[in-house]
Amino acid sequence: MNTESIYQKIIEIQSKGESAAICTITKASGSTPRHVGSKMLVYADGSFTGSVGGGELEHRVLDEAWVALTDGQPRLLSYSMIDPARGDPGVCGGQVEVFVEPILPPEKIVIIGGGHVGKAVAHLAKWLGFYVVISDDREEFCTPEMNPDADEFQPVLMEKLPEHLAINRQTYIIITSRGAMVDIPGLPALLKTKARYIGVIGSKRRWMTTVKGMKELGISDEAIARIHSPIGLEIHAETPEEIAVSIMAEVLMLRNGGNGQQMKAAAGGK
Repeated sequence: MNTESIYQKIIEIQSKGESAAICTITKASGSTPRHVGSKMLVYADGSFTGSVGGGELEHRVLDEAWVALTDGQPRLLSYSMIDPARGDPGVCGGQVEVFVEPILPPEKIVIIGGGHVGKAVAHLAKWLGFYVVISDDREEFCTPEMNPDADEFQPVLMEKLPEHLAINRQTYIIITSRGAMVDIPGLPALLKTKARYIGVIGSKRRWMTTVKGMKELGISDEAIARIHSPIGLEIHAETPEEIAVSIMAEVLMLRNGGNGQQMKAAAGGK
């Protein structure tokens, strides 16, 4: 497949909100199976198109591409093609570098519950650059008039949401629903997805009620442990806007590998 065709495939992947990794030979010296600029596109399902050389070299690049799709990090790979006995992926005699870049869908905030807090979270999440989805089984709360900052609306039951919306490692689910009676039947379906984050608003008592109900449905402790509840960082938030800051601060902390510590304390201040 030529480079133009691969670029067209990338455009199609992005338009569908899917994932892939583009592998490009950025440096080649001596005798190598493919030239600089050769590309291979690796899909999330393990299939691929194009080539960076075939054989063991290509097999190793494929492995790295699949890891890149999981951790979202690009990587520059270097290989000598001299002596397989010492672990080289070939005998051509040259050296090759391959840049692997994951192509991921936009990060997505899914807010289940379009009331006052959900509206405030949608506003802040949009300002932070996320693609924002509002879902509520009450259609009057799931409209552009009620939530003008949302990009997409899904007026469905929580347990039905995965049937209507692609939920992947780029998805953060924030549940600001009206109570445990909604969360208990709805959460099991969300726990089967690959969502990077699932948070549930509410008091400790509400969360204990939700946990009890999920366990009665047969949901394991390991699955329940994926859920963040009560949601957010402790900043003594009261208003919907303050609660939104608390929630999005936790999302950003987890996404960016932070720890929630005060910058002053982290710098050794008093």
